[in-house]
Amino acid sequence: MMPPPVQTLRLLLLTPFPPPPRLRFHRLTATGRSDNAAAASGTTARERRLAKVREERRRRQHELDNTYPGWARVLENACRDDDELRAILGDSIGNPELMKQRIQERVRKKGRAQFNKSKTGSIVAFKVSFRDFNPLNSFIWFELFGEPTDRDVDLLGGVIQAWYVMGRLGAYNSSNLQLANSMLDYDPSYDSDQASGVMPSSFHDISDVEFQDNWGRVWVDLGTSDYLGLDVLLNCLTQLSSEHLGIKQVVFGGKKMGDWEEGMKNSDYGYRHFKI
Repeated sequence: MMPPPVQTLRLLLLTPFPPPPRLRFHRLTATGRSDNAAAASGTTARERRLAKVREERRRRQHELDNTYPGWARVLENACRDDDELRAILGDSIGNPELMKQRIQERVRKKGRAQFNKSKTGSIVAFKVSFRDFNPLNSFIWFELFGEPTDRDVDLLGGVIQAWYVMGRLGAYNSSNLQLANSMLDYDPSYDSDQASGVMPSSFHDISDVEFQDNWGRVWVDLGTSDYLGLDVLLNCLTQLSSEHLGIKQVVFGGKKMGDWEEGMKNSDYGYRHFKI
């Protein structure tokens, strides 16, 4: 009988050992590392794309802020509230060189002396519309680009007053337009008997010209005057708006325009009037 140590050693030598475990090696890539990092941070692919887009926008805005001229940015901001300036710049907004050319062209066309005036007209043609206009009982409304000064009230009121006086004297009579289609390269003839034989026309009545904020209005009764009188008025207002007082729109007819408050005649709240 073998001693115990020898027996134990023999048993160990005869017992088979299990094979060693296989070692697996994984190749780490940059994508794998970023995916693992993204997974660890809890962000999705869409969130990462959005973050990249935002970063690109910040970079572009930073470059724009450091290269875009400050004067061009001032003009762009001013265009938001200035229709006339927006019309001058047009599609040049965003292009500093083209913006500079448009401004220089405008200065050359208008003249530097005109820019030194406290107020000028508008290069934007005003809009004309009719709203159930009754020539015997209607208002004519004028929307200005801003609240009128005393000078503006006198200018527009003076034009309306002159227009009324001409109509009162029978100027708007389309039945007697002998010279309208005459050639002026020779001496035309005028038949006074024919002129005195046509049915007379007369502007019947008119109110004072009233203003509230940037709106003005006048009530009219054209009487037997023809619509020729409206053409004459619009011709006068076109020149007035271009050279002296910017008019945004003219509306024939209508009961209320803008924030007009009927019966409000307090000068402290923006009411003014011109006596006809």
